[in-house]
Amino acid sequence: MYQGQMSFGGRSLHHIDPDLLNPYQQVIAILGETLSHFDDDGLIPAFGFGDASTSEKRVFPFKESGCCDGFTDVLQCYNLITPRVKLSGPTNFAPLIHQAIDIVKQTKAYHILVIVADGQVTSERATRDAIVEASKYALSIILVGVGDDTMQDFDDNLPSRLFDNFQFVDFHQVRATAQNPDTAFAVQALMEIPDQFKATR
Repeated sequence: MYQGQMSFGGRSLHHIDPDLLNPYQQVIAILGETLSHFDDDGLIPAFGFGDASTSEKRVFPFKESGCCDGFTDVLQCYNLITPRVKLSGPTNFAPLIHQAIDIVKQTKAYHILVIVADGQVTSERATRDAIVEASKYALSIILVGVGDDTMQDFDDNLPSRLFDNFQFVDFHQVRATAQNPDTAFAVQALMEIPDQFKATR
Protein backbone atom coordinates (compact mmCIF):
# COMPACT_ATOMS: atom_id res chain seq x y z
CA MET A 1 0.00 0.00 0.00
CA TYR A 2 1.27 3.45 -0.87
CA GLN A 3 1.85 5.94 1.94
CA GLY A 4 -0.51 8.22 0.01
CA GLN A 5 -3.43 5.78 0.06
CA MET A 6 -5.54 8.18 2.12
CA SER A 7 -3.64 11.46 1.94
CA PHE A 8 -2.82 11.53 -1.78
CA GLY A 9 -5.65 9.73 -3.54
CA GLY A 10 -4.04 6.29 -3.52
CA ARG A 11 -0.98 7.47 -5.41
CA SER A 12 2.66 7.25 -4.42
CA LEU A 13 3.65 10.35 -2.45
CA HIS A 14 6.42 10.87 -5.02
CA HIS A 15 4.09 10.62 -8.04
CA ILE A 16 4.97 13.35 -10.55
CA ASP A 17 1.96 14.96 -12.25
CA PRO A 18 2.32 18.21 -14.22
CA ASP A 19 -1.14 19.28 -13.03
CA LEU A 20 -0.91 18.33 -9.34
CA LEU A 21 1.91 18.86 -6.85
CA ASN A 22 2.66 15.88 -4.64
CA PRO A 23 3.23 16.47 -0.88
CA TYR A 24 7.03 16.68 -1.27
CA GLN A 25 6.69 19.28 -4.03
CA GLN A 26 4.19 21.23 -1.93
CA VAL A 27 6.52 21.37 1.06
CA ILE A 28 9.44 22.54 -1.10
CA ALA A 29 7.29 25.20 -2.76
CA ILE A 30 5.68 26.54 0.43
CA LEU A 31 8.79 26.65 2.61
CA GLY A 32 10.88 27.80 -0.34
CA GLU A 33 8.66 30.81 -0.85
CA THR A 34 8.97 31.72 2.83
CA LEU A 35 12.64 30.96 3.44
CA SER A 36 13.92 32.54 0.22
CA HIS A 37 13.48 35.98 1.82
CA PHE A 38 16.03 35.08 4.51
CA ASP A 39 18.62 33.37 2.29
CA ASP A 40 21.55 35.64 1.45
CA ASP A 41 23.14 33.78 -1.46
CA GLY A 42 20.31 31.56 -2.69
CA LEU A 43 22.57 28.50 -2.69
CA ILE A 44 20.77 25.51 -1.18
CA PRO A 45 22.41 22.15 -0.45
CA ALA A 46 19.76 19.52 -1.26
CA PHE A 47 20.03 15.78 -0.68
CA GLY A 48 17.99 12.63 -1.10
CA PHE A 49 18.04 9.57 1.15
CA GLY A 50 16.37 6.23 1.70
CA ASP A 51 16.68 4.99 -1.88
CA ALA A 52 17.98 1.57 -2.95
CA SER A 53 21.51 2.84 -3.63
CA THR A 54 22.11 4.70 -0.36
CA SER A 55 19.80 2.70 1.93
CA GLU A 56 20.19 4.03 5.49
CA LYS A 57 23.93 4.61 5.26
CA ARG A 58 24.40 7.65 3.01
CA VAL A 59 22.70 10.53 1.25
CA PHE A 60 22.99 11.62 -2.38
CA PRO A 61 23.19 15.22 -3.63
CA PHE A 62 20.48 16.59 -5.89
CA LYS A 63 23.28 18.20 -7.90
CA GLU A 64 26.70 16.65 -8.38
CA SER A 65 28.10 20.14 -8.95
CA GLY A 66 27.05 21.29 -5.48
CA CYS A 67 24.20 23.47 -4.30
CA CYS A 68 20.90 24.18 -6.00
CA ASP A 69 20.37 27.77 -7.13
CA GLY A 70 17.29 28.71 -5.14
CA PHE A 71 14.21 26.72 -4.22
CA THR A 72 12.92 26.70 -7.79
CA ASP A 73 16.06 24.79 -8.73
CA VAL A 74 15.53 22.41 -5.78
CA LEU A 75 12.05 21.66 -7.09
CA GLN A 76 13.28 21.19 -10.65
CA CYS A 77 16.02 18.82 -9.49
CA TYR A 78 13.50 16.85 -7.42
CA ASN A 79 11.26 16.51 -10.47
CA LEU A 80 14.15 15.19 -12.57
CA ILE A 81 15.56 12.81 -9.96
CA THR A 82 12.37 11.27 -8.60
CA PRO A 83 11.30 9.17 -11.62
CA ARG A 84 14.77 7.56 -11.70
CA VAL A 85 15.07 6.75 -7.99
CA LYS A 86 14.18 3.31 -6.69
CA LEU A 87 12.55 3.88 -3.32
CA SER A 88 13.64 1.71 -0.44
CA GLY A 89 14.11 1.61 3.31
CA PRO A 90 14.76 1.58 6.17
CA THR A 91 14.50 5.22 7.24
CA ASN A 92 17.44 6.79 9.04
CA PHE A 93 17.85 10.56 9.30
CA ALA A 94 21.29 10.37 10.94
CA PRO A 95 23.38 10.52 7.72
CA LEU A 96 21.41 13.55 6.54
CA ILE A 97 21.80 15.33 9.88
CA HIS A 98 25.54 14.63 9.93
CA GLN A 99 25.78 15.98 6.37
CA ALA A 100 24.11 19.20 7.57
CA ILE A 101 26.49 19.40 10.54
CA ASP A 102 29.44 19.15 8.14
CA ILE A 103 28.02 22.01 6.05
CA VAL A 104 27.63 24.20 9.14
CA LYS A 105 31.21 23.40 10.17
CA GLN A 106 32.51 24.34 6.71
CA THR A 107 30.50 27.54 6.28
CA LYS A 108 30.49 28.64 9.94
CA ALA A 109 26.96 29.94 9.30
CA TYR A 110 23.51 29.19 10.72
CA HIS A 111 21.51 26.71 8.65
CA ILE A 112 18.01 25.21 8.70
CA LEU A 113 17.74 21.54 7.77
CA VAL A 114 14.30 20.66 6.40
CA ILE A 115 13.63 16.91 6.25
CA VAL A 116 10.53 15.75 4.36
CA ALA A 117 9.69 12.11 4.98
CA ASP A 118 6.93 9.55 5.41
CA GLY A 119 6.72 6.67 7.82
CA GLN A 120 8.45 5.70 11.02
CA VAL A 121 12.17 6.01 11.60
CA THR A 122 13.68 2.54 11.90
CA SER A 123 17.11 3.70 13.12
CA GLU A 124 15.69 5.65 16.03
CA ARG A 125 18.77 5.58 18.29
CA ALA A 126 21.11 6.82 15.55
CA THR A 127 18.68 9.58 14.64
CA ARG A 128 18.27 10.69 18.27
CA ASP A 129 22.05 10.76 18.76
CA ALA A 130 22.45 12.83 15.59
CA ILE A 131 19.85 15.37 16.74
CA VAL A 132 21.65 15.72 20.08
CA GLU A 133 25.00 16.13 18.30
CA ALA A 134 23.47 18.78 16.01
CA SER A 135 22.55 20.89 19.05
CA LYS A 136 26.26 21.71 19.41
CA TYR A 137 26.10 23.66 16.15
CA ALA A 138 24.19 26.55 14.57
CA LEU A 139 21.65 24.21 13.02
CA SER A 140 17.87 23.98 13.29
CA ILE A 141 16.07 20.83 12.16
CA ILE A 142 12.50 20.79 10.85
CA LEU A 143 10.99 17.36 10.18
CA VAL A 144 7.89 17.50 7.98
CA GLY A 145 5.82 14.32 8.08
CA VAL A 146 3.81 13.51 4.94
CA GLY A 147 1.61 10.56 4.04
CA ASP A 148 -0.68 8.28 5.98
CA ASP A 149 1.66 6.82 8.60
CA THR A 150 2.12 8.33 12.05
CA MET A 151 5.65 9.59 12.52
CA GLN A 152 7.74 9.68 15.66
CA ASP A 153 8.07 13.12 17.21
CA PHE A 154 11.51 13.33 18.81
CA ASP A 155 10.89 16.84 20.06
CA ASP A 156 10.21 16.23 23.73
CA ASN A 157 12.41 13.19 24.30
CA LEU A 158 15.90 14.65 23.95
CA PRO A 159 16.74 16.37 27.25
CA SER A 160 20.50 16.26 26.64
CA ARG A 161 20.44 18.80 23.80
CA LEU A 162 22.23 22.13 24.26
CA PHE A 163 19.16 23.89 22.84
CA ASP A 164 15.76 22.93 21.43
CA ASN A 165 16.91 22.44 17.84
CA PHE A 166 14.11 20.22 16.49
CA GLN A 167 10.56 20.85 15.28
CA PHE A 168 8.14 18.22 13.95
CA VAL A 169 5.20 19.19 11.75
CA ASP A 170 2.48 16.89 10.40
CA PHE A 171 1.91 18.39 6.94
CA HIS A 172 -1.58 17.00 6.32
CA GLN A 173 -2.87 17.49 9.86
CA VAL A 174 -1.88 21.17 9.99
CA ARG A 175 -3.43 21.90 6.60
CA ALA A 176 -6.63 19.89 7.13
CA THR A 177 -8.51 22.43 9.25
CA ALA A 178 -6.76 25.66 8.30
CA GLN A 179 -8.51 28.46 6.46
CA ASN A 180 -5.25 29.20 4.63
CA PRO A 181 -3.46 25.83 4.57
CA ASP A 182 -0.17 26.99 3.04
CA THR A 183 0.25 29.85 5.49
CA ALA A 184 -0.74 27.69 8.46
CA PHE A 185 1.85 25.09 7.51
CA ALA A 186 4.64 27.66 7.02
CA VAL A 187 3.87 29.28 10.38
CA GLN A 188 3.82 25.94 12.20
CA ALA A 189 7.04 24.76 10.56
CA LEU A 190 9.01 27.93 11.24
CA MET A 191 7.54 29.08 14.56
CA GLU A 192 10.55 28.03 16.65
CA ILE A 193 13.22 29.33 14.28
CA PRO A 194 13.63 32.83 15.85
CA ASP A 195 14.30 31.38 19.32
CA GLN A 196 16.54 28.67 17.90
CA PHE A 197 18.55 31.24 15.95
CA LYS A 198 19.03 33.31 19.12
CA ALA A 199 20.17 30.19 21.00
CA THR A 200 23.01 29.68 18.51
CA ARG A 201 24.44 33.19 18.87
